Amino acid sequence: MIRILNVVGARPNFMKVAPIQRLMAVDSNNFDPILIHTGQHYDERMSQFFFNDLGLPEPDVFLGVGSGSHAEQTARIMIEFEKVCLQYKPDLVLVVGDVNSTAACSLVAGKLWIPVAHVEAGLRSFDRKMPEELNRLVTDALSDFLFVTESSGEENLRREGIDDSKIYMVGNCMIDSLAGFLEKAEQSAIMQQLGIRDGEFVLVTLHRPSNVDEPEPFQRIFSALAEIQKHLPVIFPIHPRTRKNIAGFGLENDVKNLKNLHLTEPLGYLDFIKLQRHCKFVLTDSGGLQEESTWMGIPCLTVRENTERPVTVTLGTNEIVGTDSAKIIDAANRILSGNWKKGEIPPLWDGHAAERIVKIFKNKIKDEG
Repeated sequence: MIRILNVVGARPNFMKVAPIQRLMAVDSNNFDPILIHTGQHYDERMSQFFFNDLGLPEPDVFLGVGSGSHAEQTARIMIEFEKVCLQYKPDLVLVVGDVNSTAACSLVAGKLWIPVAHVEAGLRSFDRKMPEELNRLVTDALSDFLFVTESSGEENLRREGIDDSKIYMVGNCMIDSLAGFLEKAEQSAIMQQLGIRDGEFVLVTLHRPSNVDEPEPFQRIFSALAEIQKHLPVIFPIHPRTRKNIAGFGLENDVKNLKNLHLTEPLGYLDFIKLQRHCKFVLTDSGGLQEESTWMGIPCLTVRENTERPVTVTLGTNEIVGTDSAKIIDAANRILSGNWKKGEIPPLWDGHAAERIVKIFKNKIKDEG
């Protein structure tokens, strides 16, 4: 039996860890999974929604590090996670994605000579101004098991000198959760609550500091939303920081005057998936939504200058539009006129990535047993 610390730090991590944690928990002959929540992004109401929606147990350990600068947050995670490692003496630390918790826990494990597994390894935007890119580079350099979601990840890791023996193409655990909970999400009443109909609204998420903390890019995106809402209702579950910045940028009255732009509180996983599946298109700066939209065949406009998930563009339904108002509006009009690529589901995005990961660990146990 191997003891594995499964680390989550922010909501996107929950969907990736949930299917792995679940499979390990039912295989008690081989695994002793310990769920660690660093508390990097923590809203009690929202975290509980996601844990309940995904069937995750209460975390075995909650570090409660909270927010702060990148340096403060990373340092607090490292200090607290080291204590957990010394207490539990794990055989392996499993991290997912690209948040500060991912890199911080990898660093701690590496310095304690504990093997690291990285789920969603090898993704690269090639933009080192993004903190997530630095987290990805650090984590992959320290990892012993690199679980890859798309072919670009394999290519990037080989280019960086990672040995093939550490690289495993397994598919996408976020899609495991999506496929597994899609039927349950269909029972959500969120569309009735918002008064919207299938295929007749746009779904928006914005959270990256480069988009919402600076007035110029935010106002460009907002101008595009003002035009789009003339054609369809725009549903915008809004991050608290984004709401605060709307006031700070002096846009509160402008928002109130847009009768078809609807700001809502952040939503739980099932409610959000219901909206995503039935919207006309998604406008986002989220990495995960690019993947989910591709799998569901929903057009996606990514308001960034790059993506670490290129398969969503080359095979999927995603297009990178940046923050230029005219470019966003042009892409939206093409979708509204039916002039959009259909896309296809990338290889191994079949809902069984977590099974492949757990099987790899079991084979490793047998080999060393």
